[in-house]
Amino acid sequence: MTATSALESVSCPMGCPPDDQVVVTGHDRLHGISGEFPVVRCRGCGLLRTSPRPTASDIQRYYPDAYGPYTTTAVGHQSSNAAAKRGRLERLLEPRTNVLPPVPPGRMLEIGCGAGAFLHRMAMQGWEVEGLELSPTAGEEARQLGYPVFIGSLAAAPDPEAPYDLIVGWMVLEHLHDPVGMLRKLWRWSAPGGWLALSVPDAGALEFKLFRDAWYALDVPRHLFHFTVGTARLVLARTGWQLVRVVWHDNPNNLILSFRNRCQERGWVRTAARLKEIAEGRRHGRARLMLGKLLGSLRASGRMTLWARRVEEPKA
Repeated sequence: MTATSALESVSCPMGCPPDDQVVVTGHDRLHGISGEFPVVRCRGCGLLRTSPRPTASDIQRYYPDAYGPYTTTAVGHQSSNAAAKRGRLERLLEPRTNVLPPVPPGRMLEIGCGAGAFLHRMAMQGWEVEGLELSPTAGEEARQLGYPVFIGSLAAAPDPEAPYDLIVGWMVLEHLHDPVGMLRKLWRWSAPGGWLALSVPDAGALEFKLFRDAWYALDVPRHLFHFTVGTARLVLARTGWQLVRVVWHDNPNNLILSFRNRCQERGWVRTAARLKEIAEGRRHGRARLMLGKLLGSLRASGRMTLWARRVEEPKA
């Protein structure tokens, strides 16, 4: 697919003096939209960002309706028959996803709620849920479940009627054009002592060093920022949040699909196809689950969930 993108160069959102180092240059491997996108590291704070990047008005075309997170967040997406066929070992090895801090049911907002599966799950557990979704198609599907969902960007979303006890975002923060400003906005929306649970790729993982531009979780140009534990802690602290815990996912798909990217580059079509089947759980299911547990225990899966708590007025 070819297209002309509206691109912008951006400075470090932490306010550091201009002093960047190009780390890697990638391209859109997911949808094949043309263009090259450098990832730079701020020498001041270490935060990685994609620059130049698509503008806020142009980014939506990198998210077609067939974008994976939209299609996999529909209620009932995973077949109950498939779940019933899993043995005891498979159930024990099932990857932990959307891990939450210890907070009793209250008011919850999900940023990037997709078609509403997580909203539905939490509502069934007694939470009063609201969602925010950029995709009109996915957001309308969540609305059809009966949940209040604002369709549009976080930047454009109006203030809530009451503060939230918990705000979650599963692989969302790295997609935001202004994560510092948006985390401050979420601080304003949170109740005193409120919790934040955000999952992000771990750009400090060995995978990134090994695979570079072929690292599956690089996902430029959709991923505008690339966090390590250290830079996530800095950004959260600047915006009024204290990082309390980091939970590494026991999911091996970053590693498997990064190998797949390299195989595709070399024209190894059959191997790439088999790796995709493994990532989707259609081949070597137990081995995949065991690999995920190993990577998670070693903090090497390249995916992590950050638990943070609202503690103080964000710094200017």
